[in-house]
Amino acid sequence: MRDVMLERAVVTRHRAPPISEPALRLMLTLVLFAALVVLVLLPVGAILSKSLEDQNGAFVGLGNFSAYLGNPSLTRSIGNSLLLGALTTTITVSLAFLYAYALSRSCMPLKPLFRGIGLLPVLSPSLLPAIALTYLFGNQGFLRDLLGGASIYGLSGIVVAQVFYCFPHALLILTTALALSDARLYEAAEMLGASRGRMFRTITLPGARFGLISAVFVVFTIAVTDFGVAKVIGGQFNVLSIDIYKQVIGQQNFRMGAVVGVLLLLPAVLSFGVDLYVRRRQKSMLSVRAVVLVPEQRRGFDLAMLAAAGLVALFILVLVGTALFASFVKFWPYDLSLSLGNYDFAAYDAAGWSSYGNSLTMAAWTALIGTVFAFGGAYLVEKGPGLALPRALYRALAVLPLAVPGLVLGLGYIFFFNSPSNPLNGVYGGLSILVMSTIAHYYTVPHLMAVTALKQIDDEIEEAAAALGVPFWQTFSRVTLPICAPTVIDIATYFFLNAMTTIGAVVFLYAPATKLASVAVVEMDDTGDTAAAAAMAVMILLTAAAVKLLQMLLTSVILRRTQVWRLRRDDGLIDDAGRAPSGA
Repeated sequence: MRDVMLERAVVTRHRAPPISEPALRLMLTLVLFAALVVLVLLPVGAILSKSLEDQNGAFVGLGNFSAYLGNPSLTRSIGNSLLLGALTTTITVSLAFLYAYALSRSCMPLKPLFRGIGLLPVLSPSLLPAIALTYLFGNQGFLRDLLGGASIYGLSGIVVAQVFYCFPHALLILTTALALSDARLYEAAEMLGASRGRMFRTITLPGARFGLISAVFVVFTIAVTDFGVAKVIGGQFNVLSIDIYKQVIGQQNFRMGAVVGVLLLLPAVLSFGVDLYVRRRQKSMLSVRAVVLVPEQRRGFDLAMLAAAGLVALFILVLVGTALFASFVKFWPYDLSLSLGNYDFAAYDAAGWSSYGNSLTMAAWTALIGTVFAFGGAYLVEKGPGLALPRALYRALAVLPLAVPGLVLGLGYIFFFNSPSNPLNGVYGGLSILVMSTIAHYYTVPHLMAVTALKQIDDEIEEAAAALGVPFWQTFSRVTLPICAPTVIDIATYFFLNAMTTIGAVVFLYAPATKLASVAVVEMDDTGDTAAAAAMAVMILLTAAAVKLLQMLLTSVILRRTQVWRLRRDDGLIDDAGRAPSGA
């Protein structure tokens, strides 16, 4: 017994001292940084490397690019992609600006309803509008005669579907840009006798120019890199996103697929760079003396804005409603009686309902792990002293995924994780690689959401806790996390919704046992089972809508409880810790 006690004393005396907080912060930051390197930087580097090699792995420099650019049918895809991006961007940004202007600068009725309708496309996979258009204007569409013999398959169909899909992204940016205006500028202009048209040209447009530029580059990037719409309704109109799919899936030509991936990466990187430059030059539109602009009621103008917003909302509702109706029709267009037969997915796809279950599982894991990763990483780099270089590197790497299209990232995952020399090779073909690619693809926006929320918390809280000797993880769990609970819910919802609707990266990475609902939509449409594809797209939409409603409910409950807590504290009914004062 004495020997055992002596041995324990020796072990205790020589035990390593506990790790310090700065060292722990540094370790956690480096771990998250290394994860981003593995999830984003190395797969993109693998694409760049493979594009310079031949089929045997020998270095050929720009030989693959020369071969691609020497094929007229392939190079035509570059011009088609640029044309598609230009048309989609022009139409989408124009409509989104008009819609946002109606929401923020008019007194038209039913604004919350119109705002919800405008954001509805973000809950659907990109294939849903393309499927709806085929039912409306396709070979068997009941409105095909309105096209006067023209075909919806091709550039026109892609542009219309892309406008639907890109609209909410531009709307969110432009609504924010138009909401930040100083009413004093308009009052001064009105006193000087300026017309409303002149005020629009000299005050409104310059004030919203940064939002317009950001919306242009965001929409252009989505339009050029999206795969789902062009796959369903593109017809013979080839674009880069279809080329990369054909090279990898159709011809198993991974080197040429890497070349297309690099070409597809260029417009996204260019758009990202310009948008970043614009954001850095953007200045505050509201000073401390500013007066928030409140629109005045003007009957004629309000009715005009209501009519304009109504037409855009009708366009959105028609496409969603068509897809919903088509999912219940027995045999379009000959038997329009309603049935649930299209929801018997096992009759159309070997995976049946399991693909939908896989999407739910993958989305749940993506929301959980992605939220911890994004919010925890943002907390480590934004709060606390020191670590200047690791924090700067982490910030730079966290915004990189925004410039990497999903198809390019998915192809990079094939090259990187499928390599036999990679110790992480075991994740390839499983559900985990789908979760990893989805987190990496959509990481930037949650990171920026977390950073924005954390910057609103005074650094004195962290400094006071450190001075009192409170470990940073306790401050995080007891103070920071409760304050930022609505943002955490928003981040989790963002990851979940995008995981349910994504198609770009996962189309290269799924296995038969891990097929997702969005992939099943593509495959069922390929086999001609368009009604079943519409049914699966509707299931994705309904699931995303339910999660969005749950998010709004949870956020409202949290905000209501916070408000009640503050009122009770101000009235002296509870102290700062939530306890009733002594004697109360």
